[in-house]
Amino acid sequence: MKSCACHIQDTASAPSCLARVPVFAQLRQTEVELLHSVMRTSQFHKGEIIFREGDRSDSLFVVNRGIIKLTKLEDNGKEHLIRLLFPGDFFGQFSLLQEKPHYASAIAADTTGICRIHRSDFLDILRRDPDTAARFMTALSTQLEEADAWAAVLTLLEADRRLAKMLLYFRRKAAPNSREFTLPISKKDLASLIGATPETLSRKLRQLNDEGVLTVTRRQILIHDEAALYHLAGED
Repeated sequence: MKSCACHIQDTASAPSCLARVPVFAQLRQTEVELLHSVMRTSQFHKGEIIFREGDRSDSLFVVNRGIIKLTKLEDNGKEHLIRLLFPGDFFGQFSLLQEKPHYASAIAADTTGICRIHRSDFLDILRRDPDTAARFMTALSTQLEEADAWAAVLTLLEADRRLAKMLLYFRRKAAPNSREFTLPISKKDLASLIGATPETLSRKLRQLNDEGVLTVTRRQILIHDEAALYHLAGED
């Protein structure tokens, strides 16, 4: 991992950040203008660190474009990928509200644009607008539900089902109206994400290919039998 050499500030993209996040989507124009005035944007290149595990948080972050990897260090010092964040996702909120260190490191998976709102500005907005505060709490609840579902995928399901669920998740994020999409991360990272070895992942992908469920060409995935993939994921 490498630290960020430069951040490009561009407040003009801040409104698109607001539009992407459900908690901000219903804001009144005056609220949008207020948030826009205190929001700052930054660009990170692939591999650059947005923050490290254990760092103190002073901002709420929103992914504007690109993908962010959340990673944790294991006891043996190995980095483990625990989650991906896509445009519209926000993060840092738990550390922000409780003034606790970040529980994971955030790393740009590709060229990534983020927006951030400083703690004091964000909390001031929540105090002044109960409706926004209520929407934010609802969004936090949704994120916690997604985190629980994610944990269940990684700990309770067999490797085949974990892979199928992850492929469907990537498809919904990248190309919800198409049967073809590009893996947002390397196969090595995908193996780490589903708790499998790269060899196991390659074997499972070959099996799905041989069964006619999908075709894999480098990082391109073409789903042939959507029903079979949903069945394997337990979502039929």
